[in-house]
Amino acid sequence: MRKLLTILLIFCSPLVIRPSFAQDFSSLDRAAAVAATKTITVEAVRAHMRFLSDSLLEGRDTGSRGYDIAARYVAAQMEAMDLQPAGEQGTYFQKVPLRKAINDGSKSSLVLVGAGKELRLKDVEDYVFGGGLAHTEGTVEAQIVFVGYGVTAPELNYDDYARVDVHGKVIALLSNAPARFSSTERAYYADGNTKARNAVAHGAVGMLDILSSEDREDSPWQWVVPQVQAGNREWLGTDGVPHNSFPEARAEALLSSHGADLIFAGAPRSLQQAFETARASLPQAFPLAWSARMSTLNSHQSIESQNVVGKIQGSDPTLNGQYVVYTAHLDHVGICPPVEGSNDKVCHGTLDNASGVATVLEIARAHMRLPQKPRRSVLFLFVTGEEGNLEGSDYFAHYPTVPIKDIVADVNIDITPGMRYPCEDLNAIGVEHSSLDRNVEAAAQLTRYKITPDAMPEQNFFIRSDHYSFVQQGIPAVFFRNGADGAEALKKWYKTRYHTPLDNMEQPIYYEAGVRAAGLIFLTGYGIAQQDQRPTWNKDDFFGNRFGVRRSAAPQPTQ
Repeated sequence: MRKLLTILLIFCSPLVIRPSFAQDFSSLDRAAAVAATKTITVEAVRAHMRFLSDSLLEGRDTGSRGYDIAARYVAAQMEAMDLQPAGEQGTYFQKVPLRKAINDGSKSSLVLVGAGKELRLKDVEDYVFGGGLAHTEGTVEAQIVFVGYGVTAPELNYDDYARVDVHGKVIALLSNAPARFSSTERAYYADGNTKARNAVAHGAVGMLDILSSEDREDSPWQWVVPQVQAGNREWLGTDGVPHNSFPEARAEALLSSHGADLIFAGAPRSLQQAFETARASLPQAFPLAWSARMSTLNSHQSIESQNVVGKIQGSDPTLNGQYVVYTAHLDHVGICPPVEGSNDKVCHGTLDNASGVATVLEIARAHMRLPQKPRRSVLFLFVTGEEGNLEGSDYFAHYPTVPIKDIVADVNIDITPGMRYPCEDLNAIGVEHSSLDRNVEAAAQLTRYKITPDAMPEQNFFIRSDHYSFVQQGIPAVFFRNGADGAEALKKWYKTRYHTPLDNMEQPIYYEAGVRAAGLIFLTGYGIAQQDQRPTWNKDDFFGNRFGVRRSAAPQPTQ
């Protein structure tokens, strides 16, 4: 393991109290908070990461034995620090029922039909089918209509469907969303579930996905294919129906660059012109020259995994019925293709997200070492299924083990900031939408961080981790990431290590920088737990208006 750069001596400076922090805590609270941050150590965090990313756990895939071992390890750690169980039936565990769908490419097909001829596209070379959750078999033949990004956003004066009828049609659409949207609004409209919901609302019966020009650069086709072939997964409701499964869309495929060129043959505009229009954030839609005949065969598997939940009961009798939640996902992607000539087939998930799990465990320990417990209760939630469709956190948000109306905020870690490269600034994704910005800024001043805007808005991080499940239930949330001062290093990491066996304990890891960031994250949640008022959405906020009416009660799953 590479030694830390000398620059860490500057970045990992001691905690410094700024005067503005006094408005949030009494001097006693501040002193206790500072002392608690010092209990988060490199040695403890590294030890958790080493165990969780060991090859014996085989990448902690959701529903696997390796994941179950990781879950029991986390539960044992919480029991050892005397956190109360907050799962089901007095345990640390919440069962999450799931369906996994894997497409059989050898028995599925995509054929273009037009002008009296047929063109059979090649599996993997031209397209790859995702696993269909709603159907074991799906067939559709219909004209293809290109609908730009496939976005309808009336409040932003944008609608790709405004001048086209796609009822009974197969739509072709670009990944991502208009760049002129704000970072988090762009992420919302780029979400595959949002797009699918919009497509079926307009009557579409099938979908052909095309990577935008920017996403092609960030996600090479040879990397994308095994991710899609690994299958699709969703949690099951009490009716046995998979969440967000969209049965109206009978088939969906992702096209390669060559496949996209083929469907645009004979179109009124070229694919490159479509890319240019998309980059200009302009709506667009037009019929293509082909119909698509898609036939899919999918296998369905019922699996069960579990979230792991511990609790600290709050000390204030008027506030301890409310909860601040820290989240980190415990799962990773399991076995995956070797890279760079290695025989290692385990996607260890060391940074993604053994680092976040380790950090939340030590944040929990820091809370337990406070001389007085926080005023509000605090949940420590380690979720399954993040690497699929945020299944574990979304299931918890729909079937929480505490009343949903009493959860006041979520603080999420998905790859501990600082560990990939030391930084002077952090991104607090989503904080601009609620009063949590005050908590984050106070913690940043205490730890001498600068909070900067999303450094990579095109990556849509706001919808890509577990805080988003809470946002969709009307709960303010924040997701901490590295800031702009290392964006190029971060992009390189995504292109070379993300979801490969190279995300392991042998890569450069800056533990001291990660522990420093953990202090800020601890202080953010602690500040929320201590303040008199529960967090609120900002007035007329996009997400507050869309999701801000909290559910008064949550349905309970059948046992």
